[in-house]
Amino acid sequence: MNKTAQIKKNHQLIKFRKLVIVSILIGFLSAFLGISLKKITEYYEEIFFHEVSVNPFFYILFPVFGLSVIYFLRQYLFKKKENKGIKEVFESTKTTKNLPSYKIPSHFINGLLTVIFGGSTGIEVSTVVATATIGSVAHEKENVFRQYKTELICAGVAAGVTALFSSPIAGILFAFEVISRKVTRAFIISNVIAVSIAFGLLTILKEEPLFAVSIATWHLKAIPYFILLGILAGINSVYLTKCVLFFKSQFSKIERHYYKILIGSVVLSVSLFFFPQLYGEGYHAIKGIFGTSSQTQLTITLGLTFIAILILKPIVTSITLASGGDGGVFAPSLFIGAFLGLLLASVLNSFFNVNVIPVNFMIIGMAAVLSASIHAPFTAIFLVCGLTNDYTLFLPILVVCLISKYTAKKIYPYTVYSYSPSLIK
Repeated sequence: MNKTAQIKKNHQLIKFRKLVIVSILIGFLSAFLGISLKKITEYYEEIFFHEVSVNPFFYILFPVFGLSVIYFLRQYLFKKKENKGIKEVFESTKTTKNLPSYKIPSHFINGLLTVIFGGSTGIEVSTVVATATIGSVAHEKENVFRQYKTELICAGVAAGVTALFSSPIAGILFAFEVISRKVTRAFIISNVIAVSIAFGLLTILKEEPLFAVSIATWHLKAIPYFILLGILAGINSVYLTKCVLFFKSQFSKIERHYYKILIGSVVLSVSLFFFPQLYGEGYHAIKGIFGTSSQTQLTITLGLTFIAILILKPIVTSITLASGGDGGVFAPSLFIGAFLGLLLASVLNSFFNVNVIPVNFMIIGMAAVLSASIHAPFTAIFLVCGLTNDYTLFLPILVVCLISKYTAKKIYPYTVYSYSPSLIK
């Protein structure tokens, strides 16, 4: 009996060592992919956005060119397979189906092309699926990892999210709240190691927070208005979800793909021409309003512009995805939340003399819309705090994220990730 127990113990030790080694490898590769995609996208998006600012003709050229190149790459390089986003990851964790290795270059390249040519979405979902594929491929390579498929996929996802948002806690929470929804010992070991490697790489590279903002304090008197922001964020997130599902459904009825590209390009070009803030991820626009939020005086023109942006962003995001672009609702949710927060703060200050702090409302709004859009409040909290490298607003963000999530679920119980036509009778 002692010999049998010793053999079993040795076998478990070997499995543990191999799990640690493969988690280190997944963490490094996923972080490298996430950081590379982020850096390359930021670099070229800035160049291309400058070009359209100088020569508006590119508003017409860039969307049709970007969507066309993505289409031809899918047709002739990536086996004519459509990218389904995070749903691919769900399918892989719930079935014996694995994520094919070509998903790594497919999502990397298509996500990059979508954003830099003006597609109104972000690289986050492209990164998540590509890094999940790294975990899936690692699970296939060794028999001892067969039982750890979900854990290794989550390790890749967690490291990828950490690389994008400089928040290891958000990485682990996203893997748990959205992908796994259960915690095992192997999940904790693999994910903690993977995000530690990713965060270590970020530290070595001295990555700066995406949004450099100064948050001094928040006041108890603002709580009722934070609650209002949470409710509005929940409503806006449902509008975003409904838009994505509606336009994907309508575009799926169009048989010729190039008609989808033409329709998508026209809508994108016109929208970007009148509202350049909608170009790409929109982080340039968020940084811009962060810089001017304290001086923002709400006029009728500015108010209508904000409302138009809030109405249009979900539409152009949905059409970008429906016409063949690669991406998801992460960046659009952050964008909508920032503009919603600033609009509400500006209305309160201009018409009700409340004197709230606009930058606080923008940051809380970003977290609230993301929380409601993906039904993952704790991911949203740590992700947005990681983006700003500041936890001053942790408590109000927590409250507002929970309010926005449950407001959204009350109105519509699905996200773009969890919805399936078979769920609706």
